[in-house]
Amino acid sequence: MYCGEFKDYQLLDCGDGMKLENWNGYILARPDPVALWPKLDPSLWDKADAVYHRSNKGGGSWQFNKQLPQSWQINFEELTFKVSPTDFKHTGLFPEQAYNWHYLSNLIKENREKDIRVLNLFAYTGAASMVCASAGAKEVVHVDAVKGMINWAKENMALSNLQDKYIRYIVDDCQKFMNREIKRGRQYEIIIMDPPSYGRGPKGEKFQFEDAINDLIVSALNLLSDKALCLIVNSYTTAFSALAMEELLKSQCEKLNKKGKVVSEELAIKVKDKDYYLPCGVSSRYEP
Repeated sequence: MYCGEFKDYQLLDCGDGMKLENWNGYILARPDPVALWPKLDPSLWDKADAVYHRSNKGGGSWQFNKQLPQSWQINFEELTFKVSPTDFKHTGLFPEQAYNWHYLSNLIKENREKDIRVLNLFAYTGAASMVCASAGAKEVVHVDAVKGMINWAKENMALSNLQDKYIRYIVDDCQKFMNREIKRGRQYEIIIMDPPSYGRGPKGEKFQFEDAINDLIVSALNLLSDKALCLIVNSYTTAFSALAMEELLKSQCEKLNKKGKVVSEELAIKVKDKDYYLPCGVSSRYEP
C-alpha cells in the first residue's frame, strides 16, 4: 500500500461514508463511500468549516459553517497549488497522489542527462505536470477535456513560478489525442494517465472507465519511446482491484512485447495520529 503524505494536508478522521480533512488550515468534510466503518473520533467533526452534502437528484452542495475564501493555496515541497471547494465536491487536488509525485520527481532527477518528455493524460489541475516540469522534464504535454481544468492548471503553473518551463496545454479527448500523436510519430519517456470512473468529453462524449481503459493503455504503450522510463495508470473505479489492474496492464505489455516490470498497489492516506488508512484508488506502473 502506497501512502501519499505532505505537510499542508492531513486526513483528520473518516468513517460513516465521510472524510474530515485539513487543507492548510481549512477543515472540510466530504463524502467518501469507501469509509464504511464508524467515525474514529466523532468529537472532531464539529470543527468542520464546511460540509459537502450529496443531493438525491445527483451532485450536491456545500454547507459553510464559517465564511471561507473562494480559494486558497497549499504547498507540496517547493510547489504551490490552488485549492477551492467546487460544486462537484472536489478541491482541485488528490492528496493520495503525493506518492506518485515523489516517485516522478525522483525518477526525472535521477535521469537528468536524458531529454525527458512527459505526457499527462486526464491531467486535471496539473499537479503531476508541475512536479515533472519542476524536476527537469524537457517537455510536459498536459491533456484534459475540460477547459476549466486547463485554466486551473495554468494558475498552478504561475503560483509555482514555472513560467520558464515548457508545458503545453491541450483541451482534447485523451484517446483521440493519442491516436493523432501515434500518426505523427511522437513519443514520450513518461506517460501518466488518471482517467475518471466516468465522465464527458469536450463534445459531450460519454466516458466509461471499463469500456475505455484497454484502448487507452495500448495507445499509451505505443507512445513510449525506446528510452522510456514509466507508464503510470491510476484507477478510482472500485470494481478494479490492484490485482485486476496489474493483470490488465501486464497482459497488454505482453501482447505488445514490452519487456519490463509491472507493479500495482492500492493508494491510501493515513489518518492523522491513528493507525488507520483510507483507501483512495489504485496506481499501476509499467517500468521498461
